[in-house]
This record gives sequence, structure tokens and C-alpha cells, in this order.
Amino acid sequence: MTPLIGRQRQLDRVRGWVSELAAGRGRAALVEGEPGIGKTAIMRSAADDAEALDCQVLWASCDELSQAFPLVPLLDAFDAARHGDRLGSRIAELLRVETAPGHRVDVVAPAVERLLAAIDEACAVAPVLLVVDDLQFADQATVQTLGRLARSVSQVPLLVVGTARPVPRRDDLTALRRTVDAADRLRLHGLSSREVVELVAHTVGGSPGQRLLRLAEGAGGNPLYLTELLDALARGRLLNPVDDCVEVTDGRTPDSLADAIVDRLEFLSPSTRGVLQAAALLGVEFSVADLAVVSGRRISDLLPVLDEAILAGVLRDDGPELAFRHPLIRAALYRELPGAVRAAWHYDAGRALAEEGAPPERVARQLMPALELPDGGTVAADWLARWLEVTGRQLVGQAPNVAVPLLGHAVTGMPADAAPYDLLTCRLADALFRLGHVARATQVADAALAHVTRPHLLVDLHCTLAACRAMRGRPEESLPELERASNAPGIGPGHRARLLVLTARVHLSLGRTDTASQVAQAALAAATEAGDTWATGGALGTLTFAVMMRGEAAAAMPMLRRAIAVAEGHPGLTDLRLVLQVNQAASLGDLDRYDEAIEAAVQAVRLADDAGNVVRLAQAESVLGELLFDVGRWDDALAELDVGFGLSKHPFAECCDRGVAATIRLHRGDPLATENLARGRECAADSKRVSGALTLATSLEREQADRPGEAFAVLRDGLNSLSEEVDEAIVLFADAVRLALLVGDRPAARTFVQQAEQAAAASDVPHRQAIGAHCRGLLDGDSVLLRRAAELYATAGRPLPRAQALEAAGVALAERGDLAGARSQFSQAFTTYTQLGAAWDLARTQATFRTYGIRRGPRVKHRRADQGWESLTPTEVKIVDLVAQGRSNPEIAAHLFLSRRTVQTHVSHVLAKLNLHSRIDIAREASRRDAATQ
Repeated sequence: MTPLIGRQRQLDRVRGWVSELAAGRGRAALVEGEPGIGKTAIMRSAADDAEALDCQVLWASCDELSQAFPLVPLLDAFDAARHGDRLGSRIAELLRVETAPGHRVDVVAPAVERLLAAIDEACAVAPVLLVVDDLQFADQATVQTLGRLARSVSQVPLLVVGTARPVPRRDDLTALRRTVDAADRLRLHGLSSREVVELVAHTVGGSPGQRLLRLAEGAGGNPLYLTELLDALARGRLLNPVDDCVEVTDGRTPDSLADAIVDRLEFLSPSTRGVLQAAALLGVEFSVADLAVVSGRRISDLLPVLDEAILAGVLRDDGPELAFRHPLIRAALYRELPGAVRAAWHYDAGRALAEEGAPPERVARQLMPALELPDGGTVAADWLARWLEVTGRQLVGQAPNVAVPLLGHAVTGMPADAAPYDLLTCRLADALFRLGHVARATQVADAALAHVTRPHLLVDLHCTLAACRAMRGRPEESLPELERASNAPGIGPGHRARLLVLTARVHLSLGRTDTASQVAQAALAAATEAGDTWATGGALGTLTFAVMMRGEAAAAMPMLRRAIAVAEGHPGLTDLRLVLQVNQAASLGDLDRYDEAIEAAVQAVRLADDAGNVVRLAQAESVLGELLFDVGRWDDALAELDVGFGLSKHPFAECCDRGVAATIRLHRGDPLATENLARGRECAADSKRVSGALTLATSLEREQADRPGEAFAVLRDGLNSLSEEVDEAIVLFADAVRLALLVGDRPAARTFVQQAEQAAAASDVPHRQAIGAHCRGLLDGDSVLLRRAAELYATAGRPLPRAQALEAAGVALAERGDLAGARSQFSQAFTTYTQLGAAWDLARTQATFRTYGIRRGPRVKHRRADQGWESLTPTEVKIVDLVAQGRSNPEIAAHLFLSRRTVQTHVSHVLAKLNLHSRIDIAREASRRDAATQ
């Protein structure tokens, strides 16, 4: 093996990273340089060192053929390193899940989450080196996953290294590069003249002559070109000893790296060369089984051919697969074929793999290059249509950017009355929608409606159209078409029920809860008559959501249980079941049954995580975060909410999350509240719905800016917009009454008090009754009612409004001259605000009571981020102890009933507060703390 001459300094640097990894310290790094400069060679040497130090090595290789398919390099790397487990194959199955048209369920995101969890679990067993070679060819999901891993390397023993060429420049790779510290970006340049001489001398076995050195200078210091050039000279017997040196004799010498590689290939037998060209169709790495299918040869016949290629230095054994020794060798073989021949061969390879039952993505990887010629070259549209009839839905869910050209080619020129036309156009519209081409998706779906007659496809098309119009902010445009479709000839009760479910959902998205309920009742009746479980579950779910939006949590509970029971019995309703369980947790919270609610939310988080449904996982974490906010666990609430930001989530859900996070941070005087509010307003504009949480936070921001009139106007307008959504409005009444009185608008205050009392009278839930008493107490200055409200809030388990009611009761008593009574209420409120860390409320309360001559006494010292162990929250202290026990993040999450991402967030907080760098540092500091305590 040729030593890495001229790369010792860079190799020592990478070996230092590996040594730190073995000691438990992670890192993210990049090795950059032109093709053949030595990036891969350095990392393969580092991988050998890592294995010698008992680290696990995952090696991912990217190429042009895999670029359109998400996560393929990383999944293949897992299977290659852990072939007994085949984890990568199991995660790949998530990407092949069939999803219904019109529902933008992200199948890539759950696969990413599983992959991240698997890497986290692997790091808990032993340190992991992950190398991703040829990043310039990586798909976007792989690059984004590496970005997330790069941001987590301080928490786990993980060394992530990507190798990349300087071009092409891509935005996602530029963003990834910024994630890596400048000190960890290693750029390789050409060898110096001295290093070139050393490499030539070592390769030829003697001191090089002047002619040989002049020829070597033409390699530009590129080690690959240099070694290929010298190998070509040796094969041509052009190197001979002359006097005391090795000199090149007369004869043809390669003019470029490509020529040197071609020279190497010319020494192969024609049979071997033909097989290698077939292998080049499969990519840089390939399985012998796939090569047998593509080349049409038996494996036994391939073995001598492959042995020759390995001995010739063209292929290398790469564990369970074979690989070209360098991507440039594969490229030379691939480009030898004329474009038309290459496209036809790709098509034949795709058909052969399809007939062998290969997964859709492996077949599509061959078909995509076959479409490069005008009109798709030799791709038979009729065969493609038959294949897409079976695999189209999976392909649309996994790689819609691949599905669109394939489906487009299949339907181009196909008569509208052809058997698969309606199915394929339905899939095409769905794929366009998933890619965000909403206008084009609408156009395709509209045109298809004129020809589609099969009822289930008609429903699918209307799903897509309804989703498109919702994305464009015009959901109401779907209503007349859905009504016409429901009454169209040939539509049976089951499909009519499904169309009615879609209609009810449109009304619900427009805030028309009563109309949505009526339509959902009709859908339920039709579904029951038809025995359609999907429509039954969908109708019950819509009814439940409408009841919850009206604030009738108690009435929603039996409907929720019934809907969940229906959804559990139907595989197509898995997503609905998760939605219902998330809403069950929210309803229990609305009933002040917080222990049950938090337990139900945690269960929903786990079920969504197990199902790989990242959309529902984000929603479950949102509900859990809001519940934790209600009960005063603000640190845990922020952890739950912060990890969900940026995930696949409906704009309204993220709007609510940002509102809750901003509210906590405004009460605490945290400047990050500004960022939360800004993003929340963007989401509100997208969702076109009013969020009570965001409205409250916006009002609080204006009040803190000493603009009480604007703060009141925000609440007044919000309540006017939420007339049909009691659940969203209820949290605004007390502050609306308080601010109305502050700005002198007593008529508005009386109106809000009446509305709050009506909501309280219709419910026996403690916090609802508390709000009625709270508002009336504010209006009348009645300390008895305000203390009663505080007691009810305490029963409900809601500390923040309890403290606000106590504060108001103290003011009412002080106004009557009862300073002793006022001091008592003030002290209780002050204690609660202190426990919540509500610095703004503490300052305001002290200033208010100081005007009455009431002072708190010794100032309570608040937690600061630089106070070390004392700054940790109770949850973080538990996490520290579990980290010290060697528990992995998934184990900690299971133990504490939290999601894995929330645990990661808490670990990051611990590292920041203690000024540490890794989980191992946490364990060491915990041991020192325990020793000092003893």
C-alpha cells in the first residue's frame, strides 16, 4: 500500500480527532479538496485507527445516482457496518410507506428521526466515526441530517467528517460548512515538489531521473494522477533503470488523469471491461447480486471477472459490497458509453431490477438517467405506466421529485380513456403538491376531474385539490366542487361520506364550527350506513375537534374515546388515531385533569415517535409544552416547545407554540421573546387563524412597552375574532378586563365580564369558574371574589393566574386600607412569581405595592445561568444523574417520560450552564460534585 506521502501533518490532525473521539469527545469536520487530492485516503487511514481504538465506523459514499433519493448513503452505511441488524433497511421501509393524496405527511422526516436515534444509541455503546464521502453528490436530506448531527457532537462521542470537492457550490452545503468550526475545516492542496519526488521514488523503487520528474510535474501535485501516471508507465514497460536512477523511456505517456485511467482499463479483458461498464450503471458502490441482474450473468460467472478487476486496482472489496477504487475510474467507464447507449442500458437495468422485485427507489435510480434523452429515449411508456400503477404511491411519498418526471413521461400522449390514465394523473397531481408546485398540481387535478370516473380516485383528487386551495389561502373554493362530487352519479354512500368529511374539514379550517359539526354528522350517518371505517373515524374526529374548538372539553371526551376506538381498528387511520390522542391530552388539560393530561401527552409523544410520524410528534410535544406551561413547569415547557420549532407542523400549531414560549420569556424578561413573537406572527399570517396564546403574548409585549391602549386593543380584537372558539378566547378574558379598566373603558370591561361569567356558568371545571370570579372581582374591586378565584386556580393547578388573582386581591384590600390583608396576598403572589422565575411580574408587583407602603423584605436571589449547579432545573439535575450512570438519551427519555429531542435540549442547557463540552464532562463533574458533597 502506498504511504500517504506529503499528508503526514494532515493525517496527524485527523488522528488527533480520532483520539479525542476514543476519549469520548465529539466533533464535526470537513476535509475539502479537488478530486484525487487524498481526501478519501486520509479518512480511510483514520477509519482504520478508529477501529483499532474500538470505535464504530460508518462509511457513507454519495454519487450522482443516489442524489435524488433521501438518506440512501447513510442508510447503506448503517447496513454495511451493522449487517446483522439491517437497521438501514428497516428505516428505508419508512420511506416507502404509502400516504394518501392531498395529505402532506412527510415520510423523510420520521426516517431522519429514526436515523438520529439509531446513531445516538450507537454512540451509547461505543464512540462512532461517521464519514460521508463525496458530499457534493449528497441528497438534501442527508446534508440536513449531517447538520443536525454536527450541532449535537458536543453531547455524544460522535466524530462526523464529510469529504467534499470545492465545486459545485450548493446552498445547503454552504450552510453545513458554516456549522463546522473553521479550525475543523481541513483543505488539501497539491503536493510540493519535494513531496512529489518522494512519492515518485517510493513508487518506482529508486531515484527518479530528470525526464521522469518533468513528466511527474505535469500531475500538478495531485497524488491520484501521479500514481495513475506511474502505474501506466510501469504497465507499458516505459520505466527502466539508467545509471543510478529510474528513467522514463520513449513511448506514449498519458496526457491527463483521464488518459491514465483509460490506460489502466485497457489492460482489462473485454469481458471484464463490459461487466465493469454494467457496474458503473449502479454507482460507485454496488452489490454483486444487482450486478448479476443488470449484466444478465450468473454470480458464479462474475467471480473470475471481478477478481481480475480487483487485482487490476479497478475495484476494491468494501465489506458486503464492491466499490470502484476511485469515483473517477467509475466515471471513465460510464462516460465511455455513448449517451443513447447509456440511457438504453439504464432502462434495461431498471426493468431487470423491477422484474427481480427490487425496491422502487433502486429501479427509479436506473430509470431517471434513461429519461435524459429527448422524449425519454427508449423508455417504453406502457411498461413504465404498468410499473407506476403498482409503485407510484410509494414513490410519490418517498421521492416526489423523481415521481414527477416518471409519471409525466408515462401519461404524455396517453389517451384520457386509457386504463391507468386516471390513476397516474391522480398520483402526478399529488407529487406536484408535495413538491410545493401548488398551481401546477391544481391544474393537473382540475384537468383530471373531467376524465376520472372511479370513485376512490375522485376522492383522492378532491383531497389534493382541497389541500392545494388551503395552501393558497382559498379553502372555501373547494366547497361547491365537493358538493357537486358528493351528488354525482355513481358515487356510493362510502365515497359520499368521505367527500362530506373533506367538506366538514374545510368548514372547520374556516372557523365555522357549527356548520362543520352539521356536515360531519351527515358524514357519520352516511359512513355508518356504508360501513366505511375511514369515513366514520374521519367524521368522529371532525365532530370532536369542533366540540373542542367551542370549549366543550367534557362533551368531547366520550366522542374522543369512540373515535380512537374506531381509528385503532383501521390501518389507514393511524394518523387520525395519533391526532385524536393528542387532542385527548389537550381535552384532559382543559378539564384541569393535568396528571392524566400530561401522561396522555407523553403517551402520544411515544406513539408518534414509534410510528415515525414526525408531524404528530411535533403536535404532541406542542400540547405537552402547553400543559407544562399551565402547571408552572416553565423550564420543561420551553424545552418541549423549543425542540419542535422548525419541524413539520401546521402554521397554526407553531403559532400557538411561539405564543406560549413568548409569554414565558416575556414574564421572565428574556430577549428571545422578540424572536418567538416575530416567527409567531409569520405563522399566524400563514394559518389565517387567531391564536389565543399569541394574542396574549402580543398584548403582554405592548404592555411591557408601556403602551396599555395598544395592549388592550390587541385583546379586544382577538376576542372579537374568537367568538366561536371559546377554548382559544377563555385565556384572554382576565387580562382584557384588567386592561380595559386600566385604559378607562368600563363598558368593554363589563362586556368581557359577562362573556367570562357565561363561560363559567356553563362549566364546572375549576379554571373556568375561576375566570368568571376573577373577571367580576376585577370589575367590582371585590377581594373576596378574587381570593375565591385564586383558590379555584389552585384547585385547577394553574399557578400563574392564581398569582395574578392574589395580586389583584392585594390591590383591592390596599385600596380599602387593609394593609395587613394586602401584605398577605402580596406575599403569596410574590412567592409564586419567584417560583416561576417571572422577573417582570416580580418587579411590577413590588412597584405596585410600594405605592401603598408595602415592601416584601429581603430580595429573593434569582437563578442565573452562570451559577453552576444551582442554575439547573429539577429535570436537568435528574438528567445529570442519569448521564453519570451511563444512560443514553433514549434511555433517559423513557425514564423521565420525555421525548429524545427534549432530553437533547436539556443536555445542551446543562452543558451551557456548567460551561462543559460533552456528556463525559457532565459525568466527571457529577462525580466531583458528589465527592465534594460527601
